[in-house]
Amino acid sequence: MSLATDAADQPTLYKRIRADIEKRILTGEWPPGHRIPFEHELVARYGCSRMTVNKALSELAQADLIERRRRAGSFVRRPQHQSAVLKIADMRAEIISLGRSYGYELMHRKLRTATAADRERLGVKKAGKVVAIACRHSADNVPFAVEDRLIDLSSVPDAATADFSREPPGTWLLHHVPWTEAEHTISAIVADDRTAEALDIAVGAPCLVIDRYTWRSARTITAVRLLYPGDSHRLVARFKGG
Repeated sequence: MSLATDAADQPTLYKRIRADIEKRILTGEWPPGHRIPFEHELVARYGCSRMTVNKALSELAQADLIERRRRAGSFVRRPQHQSAVLKIADMRAEIISLGRSYGYELMHRKLRTATAADRERLGVKKAGKVVAIACRHSADNVPFAVEDRLIDLSSVPDAATADFSREPPGTWLLHHVPWTEAEHTISAIVADDRTAEALDIAVGAPCLVIDRYTWRSARTITAVRLLYPGDSHRLVARFKGG
């Protein structure tokens, strides 16, 4: 391919290269830590100039999807910030790891324009679309946790068509959407009528609450509140001294 042809095709071609790589990352085909093909390999694959490849990779780095290391190449970015108390665990994997059978029930799913309360919860100012989800996770057919989640569709547009009746939203997000920062807030409440019914516990029983927020490059991905029966769940963290 001539330099003239490549220059003319660059606006379209570099976007295609970026989209191809981004798709492989978001679908989990290239997991965190995976090495992206070297620039000369991408040049040969797409039949373009190094400048075109560099532009695509630069935009992916700016979006916090990849990290570029001098002389080592480019890699799918790993999460940079995790809570010292909790990592972001897959609820299904967590329950199975306990040797218990996992159950999932989607109780509510709605695609809507973000309300003022939604925007405040997500920490966004601009009006946009969100997916609001309520679901229940069970262990050995006993309620384990209930989940109340908002997903910002401006950050995760594919969530609008994801089938959350089959796959829990947390599991889907972990496999499709890389994040760069997360925050956990841990608190306790007493169960109101709605929570007591969902968790099959008495009204007024103690509940453990985890509010989690995740971002990618300062853009909110999701806000979720997880409620657990207080007498059957605990948090454990082990630390090593420096």
